Amino acid sequence: MIRLLLADDEVLIRGALAALLNLEDDLEVVAQAGTSTDAVDLARQHRPDIAVLDLEMPPADGLAAAQQIRAELPTQVVLVTRHARPGVLRRALSAGVVGFVPKTTPAARLAEILRDVAGGRRYVDPDIAASALTEGRCPLTDRELDVLRAARTGISIEHIAAQVHLAPGTVRNYLSNAMRKLQATSRHEAAHRAWEEGWI
Repeated sequence: MIRLLLADDEVLIRGALAALLNLEDDLEVVAQAGTSTDAVDLARQHRPDIAVLDLEMPPADGLAAAQQIRAELPTQVVLVTRHARPGVLRRALSAGVVGFVPKTTPAARLAEILRDVAGGRRYVDPDIAASALTEGRCPLTDRELDVLRAARTGISIEHIAAQVHLAPGTVRNYLSNAMRKLQATSRHEAAHRAWEEGWI
């Protein structure tokens, strides 16, 4: 029996997926979580064979949860996402994630992928893999990425400045440059776009 943890903040989707996967003879959903924090806690508690994590999950995200789970447990991790950005794929693979699937994947196909993962194989959706090979370079400098990474948490300019050891005026300049390059109307939009692309 392959023991699964499912984590998704959308209750309806999580419940439906759990019901469908539990219909499989060799799969058992042993725990369900609605946040990345609960996913890590339940993984520690239940020690599932595979954790199936939604990438866009509060309060951090599925990738942050995956990194914690992989650091502490032998549990394999499969990430499920609506927005499959190549940069996120690279970060996920370097964190030890062994499966990367879009949310459009039918439950029966996901069950097959989970069996492959349990058998020691890796699965990356072909469309995501293809886009990763053709992705353009990041237009942002390292410092612009630093301030966007800090801005993603929603903290003030002053707190960002303290965190990255720069003057508030310098932080504003870096944020303005990043917003212009990404054609974003706010620092939060720029930070989210950079996160979606997998740059931060």
